[in-house]
Amino acid sequence: MTNSPQTLCALLEESARRYGDRLAVIDGAVRMSYAELAAQARTMTRALMTAGVQPGDRVAVWLPNTAHWLVAALGAHGAGASLVPVNTRYTGYEALDVLQRTGATAAFLPDRFLGVDYLAALRDAAAARAESAPPEASASAAGPVPGLDRLTLAVRVPVDGSDQNTGNGQMPAAACGVVSWMPMLMLARETSEQSALARAAQVRGGDIADIIFTSGTTGVPKGAVSTHRQTIAVAEAWADRARVTDRDVYMIIAPFFHTFGYKAGWVVALLRGATILPQLTFDIARVAGQIERERVTILPGPPTIFSELLAYPRRGEHDLSSLRLAVTGAAMVPVALVQRMRSELSFDTILTAYGLTEAVVVTMCRPGDDAETISATAGCAAADFQIRIAGADGRDLGPGHDGEILLRGPNVMMGYLDDPAATRAAIDPDGWLHTGDVGHLDERGYLTITDRLKDMLTVGGFNVYPAEVENVIMRLSPVADCAVVGRPDERLGEAGIAYVVTRAGQSLSEQDVIAHCRERLANFKVPREVVLVSALPRNAGGKVRKQDLRERAADRARLGEPGPHEPGPHEHDSATSVG
Repeated sequence: MTNSPQTLCALLEESARRYGDRLAVIDGAVRMSYAELAAQARTMTRALMTAGVQPGDRVAVWLPNTAHWLVAALGAHGAGASLVPVNTRYTGYEALDVLQRTGATAAFLPDRFLGVDYLAALRDAAAARAESAPPEASASAAGPVPGLDRLTLAVRVPVDGSDQNTGNGQMPAAACGVVSWMPMLMLARETSEQSALARAAQVRGGDIADIIFTSGTTGVPKGAVSTHRQTIAVAEAWADRARVTDRDVYMIIAPFFHTFGYKAGWVVALLRGATILPQLTFDIARVAGQIERERVTILPGPPTIFSELLAYPRRGEHDLSSLRLAVTGAAMVPVALVQRMRSELSFDTILTAYGLTEAVVVTMCRPGDDAETISATAGCAAADFQIRIAGADGRDLGPGHDGEILLRGPNVMMGYLDDPAATRAAIDPDGWLHTGDVGHLDERGYLTITDRLKDMLTVGGFNVYPAEVENVIMRLSPVADCAVVGRPDERLGEAGIAYVVTRAGQSLSEQDVIAHCRERLANFKVPREVVLVSALPRNAGGKVRKQDLRERAADRARLGEPGPHEPGPHEHDSATSVG
């Protein structure tokens, strides 16, 4: 790390010098070298400076994965601004909240994406908020979005590859600070390249690089604040463990607004000179075609991506032999899937990993780990992290014992934006980040994630981790998705209820699920109810909103709607006698 650039703007310049004409980005018809990417980012820096962006400002990027995202983000960093990635699945109300809380002065957003006019969604949300506000809190009408007083610039980006507005580059007064992509770049004419380079040189490793909001499954999302130095350090740890080189072509399916697509994604590529191949949306036929055409070598993603690729009926028509590295996690990875990825998809190296917004890269497997290790664990500590497993009393637990996962290291976030109380609750005085995740270490120091602490059930006095039950249910071939939550129970305290989604065209009964669980789990872990549903509620980050399911389960209990599995007294007694 000592020889690496300390800021993202310095990293870009170093990559341009080192890799020059090597291909940096493939985005549809756009093929951009490292030198060209650096030049475009400098142009954007100059444009942002002309538009009034100052060091320390916040610049939001609310875009899907495109070359525009990279140019906007790197241009903002060069101007000394902090990046605020915004989830493309956010509604106008959610995005409005992020822009308000960060005080963003500029925002990049799609002209339209998947049929949605993002700027119109923001304005509609702001108008609705203004209508419900007291008269004395009337919103300012100035700027791109009335009510966002600090937002002075909105750049509408043509993510479909066209740009209808190619005017003279000036922002007309009637536009209220709204400009399209090409006119925005043309603003660079009013600021010299020397001034932009001088601005970027003033950025320091300890300056805020980004504010990334958590997914907010249990409350209002919180903004995790990290520095340039930390962002580069976690990317370097990922690149080292995965052995990334300038010969790699890195297909990035994870969204750039997420740390997996950003810090473990394109920043990794910048560090090693790999080619970035962003995916606007996920389509298995396009993915297979691009792997063959562009000779993709790195393909990270959740296990479902690899399952879909293996099941793709036309897979045999594509040459996928360039694939060498898969990085996965965030769900159970069956041993059989690991074995098929090696034998049928030609992966030499498959790594599982664990991270979170507040720390990004925490653990990764090592090249050469066996299929059982890859399947059962998330690897061992990376990025200079220390890991502790703590019991309810805060004391350390030995190998094999489940407890809360605590982390300490140089890349733990600085804290939550404008929320010192939440920061103190998350990071204790000794610097340990309390993740809220439950897991255990083995004798080698490899970590197994068991569940979320807040999701744990207490059934008849015994702890039940929903993830364990979910993993068992997911082994049923007709099951496409499932989530297990608790509901109040007079006798047991809590009882499990499983919400299950079946695959299209396949049948499954509640009794099938119960019987499957009884064969593989202790009685107290078997769900008392199974509810078949068409889909699980998810937040904008794609995570299951278990609080919504808990409320549904509680409502069912109040209404006296018993499930098909009503354990008899002997089962309750058995549950309370198992150690």
